[in-house]
Amino acid sequence: MRILVIEDEPRILEFLRLGLEAEGFAVDAADDGAAGLRLALAEPYELVVLDLQLPRLDGFRLLEELRRSRPDLPVLILSARSDLPTKLRSFGLGANDYLSKPFSFDELVARVRVHVRKGHDTGEPSSLRVGPLELDLARRRAHADGSAIDLSDREFRLLYHLASHAGEVLSRERLLSDVWGYSFDPGSNVVDVCVRRLRKKLGPTWPIETVRHAGYRLAVA
Repeated sequence: MRILVIEDEPRILEFLRLGLEAEGFAVDAADDGAAGLRLALAEPYELVVLDLQLPRLDGFRLLEELRRSRPDLPVLILSARSDLPTKLRSFGLGANDYLSKPFSFDELVARVRVHVRKGHDTGEPSSLRVGPLELDLARRRAHADGSAIDLSDREFRLLYHLASHAGEVLSRERLLSDVWGYSFDPGSNVVDVCVRRLRKKLGPTWPIETVRHAGYRLAVA
């Protein structure tokens, strides 16, 4: 799943590239509008994340040009401009979505997944079931024994990895890589903290076991 990010602020551009790659997307980046338009017209992207205030070719003109040649390519505007006239103009030019800076990365990922999913049928199952535990992968929701479990996006991803390998031991390093991405310090305790939250929400029916010096596993009956 290929995404093009067009953003002229180097720090934000690198943050988006690394973050989206950690979420499993293939990401190309452009730091000016002219280069971004060339890439968008030449490569088979499934989504463009577009800033508006760009050098050489601003986001509005880029969006106009893109809509003439690739009207079906989804475009998510990510801009520091949060005023209503700018949003309305963006939608009028064909933007599919608009997110203002500063933004929540988890919200950005959720929106990206929605647009990519609309245009890309992976053929993968939409849910994962392990006994009475069911994970709705499209809506990022979990149910166990008929009851909904309120999970954050990160908790859901961690539970998904454990459930998809139910009964197997997954090391902290693997979970850190798959769920959080390599940009985190391998010595971090974020995995342990998230596991504790999951244990509290799941209760004793679905124990997440600690395997000493090895990692964690979701126990199955």
